[in-house]
Amino acid sequence: MQGWSSRAALSVAVVMTLAGCGQSARPPGLGAEPSQPGTTATTPPPPSADSSAGAPVGPPPGASPVGPEGLESKYEQVIATVLPSIVQITTKNGLGSGVIYDTQGHIITNAHVIGRSTSFEVTLASGGKPRAARLVKAYALGDLAVIKVDDPTGLRPARFGDSRKLRVGQLVLAMGNPLGLSGSVTNGIVSALGRTVSEPQEEGGPGATITGAIQTSAAINPGNSGGALVNLSNEVIGIPTLTAVNPELGGGQAPGIGFAIPSNTATDIANQIIRYGKVSNTHRAALGITVQTVIGSDGRPAGVGVVRVAPDGSGGKAGIRRGDVILSINGTPTKDTQALAEVMASLNPGDHAQIQLLRADASRATVTVTLGQLPGD
Repeated sequence: MQGWSSRAALSVAVVMTLAGCGQSARPPGLGAEPSQPGTTATTPPPPSADSSAGAPVGPPPGASPVGPEGLESKYEQVIATVLPSIVQITTKNGLGSGVIYDTQGHIITNAHVIGRSTSFEVTLASGGKPRAARLVKAYALGDLAVIKVDDPTGLRPARFGDSRKLRVGQLVLAMGNPLGLSGSVTNGIVSALGRTVSEPQEEGGPGATITGAIQTSAAINPGNSGGALVNLSNEVIGIPTLTAVNPELGGGQAPGIGFAIPSNTATDIANQIIRYGKVSNTHRAALGITVQTVIGSDGRPAGVGVVRVAPDGSGGKAGIRRGDVILSINGTPTKDTQALAEVMASLNPGDHAQIQLLRADASRATVTVTLGQLPGD
């Protein structure tokens, strides 16, 4: 998997693995193989000072702390409420998880869970006969997808919370189907907020880059992808997607380091897909160019080569040409396409970006680009 390396808090490099089935190269119920490290995580913002933010996971000041029996009872209540809204999605190549979104039968999951499949079997956590489902639309750039069950009778939609109100330290539960074990639940906390993480590169191109990701200590295993990260107010506040593995320990999973797509991002994308049949507003910046990683004489990535420039794209208007090599954006080196994707994910449409270029004649130039919007397809 494409790497995630913390230069601030960790002393070892870790890489990401998708916590689901997805592509045909992945055996059923297993994640993909790890690849090189390199993705940089952003520093999480400080916890919100808004006392009304997030789920009421603890007693108010001056009150007695919740005892073990009270917390156990709360866990049981949350599981009884939310787990019926979690489904197992089975494709020809594996399985993953999903969250029932509405009474019409729409289900949110990860794009890598469905891979290239367009038809599926959906099984409720409560069991019963599998139901046929079809793809509505996948948004690979954000690793989200919406599928629809043909017969929505009896489906119980989950309640989605406001991920902007999350606080570091909140108790959370991860629900899904790890390793094919239907209706499994693990517990942990929100470990950090505002991470930027990248998924494995597929077919030579960068994988999805997830901004604002929720880091959690709740165990996320292969098959959990597309499931639910849930607070103690019975709300889905994230879609578990990635887990970290440590190459220095033979590629084994790094315990307690998993990542989820924020619920606000997931519902925004799902609403667009359901309403328009596509993602019409990605909220992501773009240069309007097609690129590939350039390898230097030492065999290492040396920049991002421009192979095509859209005539009406923001990069072309600013003077980026075919054959240029992008060396940095706003002073941040872009050694490969993954690094470029991560920098762009931190910017917004309409922002101005200073881009350093190496021209085909070996001269250097810096151009200012007013960023456009990344297309949804």
